[in-house]
Amino acid sequence: MLIAATAISALAVLLVLAAWRDDVLITSDKGVASAEVLSAGRLRSAVTFVTPDGVTRNPRLGVLYPTRLTAGERINVEYSRADPELVRVAGRDARVAIVPALSVIVVVWAIALPALWLIRRLRLRGPQPVPEVAGTP
Repeated sequence: MLIAATAISALAVLLVLAAWRDDVLITSDKGVASAEVLSAGRLRSAVTFVTPDGVTRNPRLGVLYPTRLTAGERINVEYSRADPELVRVAGRDARVAIVPALSVIVVVWAIALPALWLIRRLRLRGPQPVPEVAGTP
């Protein structure tokens, strides 16, 4: 239980760090474009945009921070000119990943701590004697 809770917490922290790393890569060589939202979902939204060199881009992994987008909507995106597959909704950054990651950590530990307490308590009690059944020699 302890290992699982720690692993899930570590993954949540790594998610925020990965988002921050992506933001650093975008900011270090940032391009800005107007994009059309092709499909919108809570976890993935597909967009298409044209870079200044005239190439139409449709990042296969979608856009970072896709919440509250609607298919057909026009939005501004920021992308890494070195890697135009790395795209985020303009004005959003890794800070939007902090609350969900913290929520996951809080819920995991809210479940794990009582479970660990219960397991520890049961172990301290030790094995319980088996009651004898009447009529058994």
